[in-house]
Amino acid sequence: MDYVDTRDARIRQLTTQRDDSRRKLKDSRKKLKDAERLIAALLGKNAKSASSKKRLPSIPEEERTSSVLKLLEKYHLLLEQFQALKDEIAWLKGLKPKPNIKPSRLEDPSRNGETDKKPNGKRAGSAKRSKTAELEIHETRVVKADNVPTESIFKGYQDYTVQDIIIRAHNTLFRLETWVTPEGERITAKLPDGVAVAHLGTTLVSYILYQYYQAHVTQPLILEHLWEVKVDISAGQVSRLITEGKERFHAEKAEILRVGLEVSQYVNVDDTGARHNGKNGYCTHIGNELFAWFESTNSKSRVNFLELLRSANFDYVLNEDALAYMKAQKLSGTLLGLLSANEKRSFEGKAEWEAALLALGFTDERHIRIATEGALLGSVLEHGINPRLVILSDDAGQFNILLHALCWIHAERTINKLVPFNDEQREALEKARTHIWNYYDELKAYKETPSNEKKVELEARFDEIFSSKTCYATLNQALKRLHRNKSELLLVLEFPDIPLHNNLSEGDIREYVKKRKISGSTRSTNGRRCRDTFASLKKTCRKLGVSFWEYLKDRVSGENKIPELGELIRQRAAEYPT
Repeated sequence: MDYVDTRDARIRQLTTQRDDSRRKLKDSRKKLKDAERLIAALLGKNAKSASSKKRLPSIPEEERTSSVLKLLEKYHLLLEQFQALKDEIAWLKGLKPKPNIKPSRLEDPSRNGETDKKPNGKRAGSAKRSKTAELEIHETRVVKADNVPTESIFKGYQDYTVQDIIIRAHNTLFRLETWVTPEGERITAKLPDGVAVAHLGTTLVSYILYQYYQAHVTQPLILEHLWEVKVDISAGQVSRLITEGKERFHAEKAEILRVGLEVSQYVNVDDTGARHNGKNGYCTHIGNELFAWFESTNSKSRVNFLELLRSANFDYVLNEDALAYMKAQKLSGTLLGLLSANEKRSFEGKAEWEAALLALGFTDERHIRIATEGALLGSVLEHGINPRLVILSDDAGQFNILLHALCWIHAERTINKLVPFNDEQREALEKARTHIWNYYDELKAYKETPSNEKKVELEARFDEIFSSKTCYATLNQALKRLHRNKSELLLVLEFPDIPLHNNLSEGDIREYVKKRKISGSTRSTNGRRCRDTFASLKKTCRKLGVSFWEYLKDRVSGENKIPELGELIRQRAAEYPT
């Protein structure tokens, strides 16, 4: 009966997927026909000739009025949409879309020997070093020479170092003394501390954790490898070692975020997809040069981000910062007055907060969201987060709190993705991009030696670049959009220490993406939590110069010779403030 039910459920699932694909295909074909009609209308031809490969006839310069240029631009935009719809239909049919053929690199200077080399012809960083000078020698063997003549003179030794690694099972039998006192009490010797975790040595446990979380080796391959080296262990044991009993690591991860936010002037943030138990989810990264912290949740809203910043606290606070945020978000004056007049200022937990909102007459979803965001922000600031903390993102709306800075690399992509259709537009686009990247270089120079005079000059230069008008209407609109983000793009003029881009966050989160590609989605709550925890610990160890392998051995064995990562973050921040 179970088999029949499973088969029927699978049939229903496949039928639904088939029907969805057919509906999408039908919608795409309709959009394609609409695009063909629009192109035909612009060309003054029928749809059949519009969809052919004939080029648009060239229009003389004297006939290219502003209206004609706008029509040409719309025509090329429709052609792009036309091709995108064709690609979508091909994908729905299981065919390959039009290939994206990159331009030839035959004219690339790097292919003609024009690379970044030193005057002596060597690449930067290629200087030789002694590979064995700092090696720890574990064993020394003397090798006798063969067929040495009797009158030869001994001249000492020529050293030859060989690096190797020993991977084999090492089983230890501990014979615990057992005594019986005259009173009949049994006394048994205790196992030494830091020797074993449930009959498995701490080095073996550390090795399993390292292989899974650092080297991204899957559980079946770890199990197969251990069996090959004669370790008697089951799949269940491997799974439990990876995901269970990790409260010490979870606590240290929580401390990383608390201390990191406390000592930092800015943080980089980003998120990526993180499916869990067959459902879509998201993993948020918060970090900078001192730490990296990951947390997977079911949402990527601003409420979710504020809950992450709130860390281990669960309260909602109505303080001046919370009310100011609600006012800035244009919460109804009547509702804002009710919250301001409310005698209770702190609410323990989500249930109590939602009950309070309901009692005050909050029913609209938008009003509840704004009030919740404000109360969460109030809690974040109440628990010691710097109100002038800079949040650097790629312009995702959920991160727009406190002092929000934008990534210049992402901002420039709105210009870079434009497709000009004549020489004048290509020239205008190239000129705009050149001005932007020259300005970017000036910002980098300002970070090194900031001054009020340079700040005023750069602000005026920004207006000049992003308020300029060109012959390319779409470019003008893109520049205008960037100009509206002036305060966020130029926050570096107020805080020269913050980065100009969000590459650090994208680089950190790439580790999580690699793990996701190898192991897929998580299933259990413990598995999801451990993936976040060990990704945070691993990346933070790397930033602090701590060997993740030594860290795992230290924590699993309970030696605790390596200081808490939160304390190391505090020490590093005192030396190199961020």
